[in-house]
Amino acid sequence: MPTNTPTPQPGYRSLLRNREFAGLYTGFTLTVGASTLSGFALGTLVDRSTGSPFLTAVSMYGATFATVLGATTLMSVADGSRPRRTLVALQWVALAGAAAQAVPGIPLAARFALLLILGFFQSLNTGTRMGLLAEVVPASAYVPARSLMNITAGGTSVLGFALGAVLLRHLTPQGLFLAAAALTAAALAVTAATVRERSIRPPRRPGLRETWTANAALLSRTGPRALLLNLWVPNGLIVGCEALFIPYAQEDAGLLLAAASGGMLLGDLTVGRLLSAEWRRRCAYPLRLLLAAPYLLFALHPPTALAAVAVFVASAGFAATLPLQERLLALTPEQVRGQVQGVESAGRMTWQGVGAAVAGGTAQVVSPTVTITALAAVSVCVTVASRPYVNRTGPFTVAHGSRRR
Repeated sequence: MPTNTPTPQPGYRSLLRNREFAGLYTGFTLTVGASTLSGFALGTLVDRSTGSPFLTAVSMYGATFATVLGATTLMSVADGSRPRRTLVALQWVALAGAAAQAVPGIPLAARFALLLILGFFQSLNTGTRMGLLAEVVPASAYVPARSLMNITAGGTSVLGFALGAVLLRHLTPQGLFLAAAALTAAALAVTAATVRERSIRPPRRPGLRETWTANAALLSRTGPRALLLNLWVPNGLIVGCEALFIPYAQEDAGLLLAAASGGMLLGDLTVGRLLSAEWRRRCAYPLRLLLAAPYLLFALHPPTALAAVAVFVASAGFAATLPLQERLLALTPEQVRGQVQGVESAGRMTWQGVGAAVAGGTAQVVSPTVTITALAAVSVCVTVASRPYVNRTGPFTVAHGSRRR
């Protein structure tokens, strides 16, 4: 007799036994490490050259704004008929950019231009990689795979900044750029050696028209718009709260940052590894509320230890991204999966930059405490107001894709 027993969710070890996933994962990890070292090196170089906190911050995180351009112009390349070739080509671009930054004497204006160009191509790289991920692993393994990649990205960023600080005692920023180039080259080699070309995609000619058509189909429906809103805005606003930890806590900011990293790790492990698909679906809304609600405690000026506990608990709410991404993938036509995931990733990164910018600008006028509390309140309001629309989310179709299938 048929049963309704759910498909067992694969563990991280079984995922890593999949050669293609292991290749995508390793390449992704090396790329994150390279980006972290490169950003740290550029931030250090800009700080030493200008002494400007604003320019230093832009040099480290400004590339996120270029991802919007990639999402709105050429993201359809993520769903081309030769995704492996596209991913390898984009890794070559990343390698060339990292190597170019290592050249001494380049004017800062040229470095910023290079930063934006690389941010544009990095958004295409992410879309292509995530499109391949949806094909390399079965649907039941998608959330554990994204969970593992999220956990690794966070850990790699922390280690990358720590390693960069140690290396700068012995190397120049150009030396860090060379280290980033070496990691990028390793990512390229791993990707080329492990990922195979996919043959199930329909022939397409990626370009502006393809990108705009799919984006219009995605954003024309209230449900998908609300789903993306939940993936972007609450996340970005809380990143804005985190951006104020230093002015809020001064010398104790490190404790708050560590608490945020620990809470995020716990959330991703719990949701991605331990919860079933049904429980992930049920927990998405409470987790989104959890992401912001503890920050309302900051209105009472809590002691640093209590603030750290609140931050730890709240950061577990970032794991709401996993069930929301899972739902978005389930609603997306196969022929535009890479593009849609690329748009989601680009929008999320951009909103993190927006959140940090809004938080910094607001804190110039009012106190960091008031700003943190206000951003958390807005995040809660966005989550609550958009819930009815998220619950009515249904599949969307892309006209050009349906004609070819």
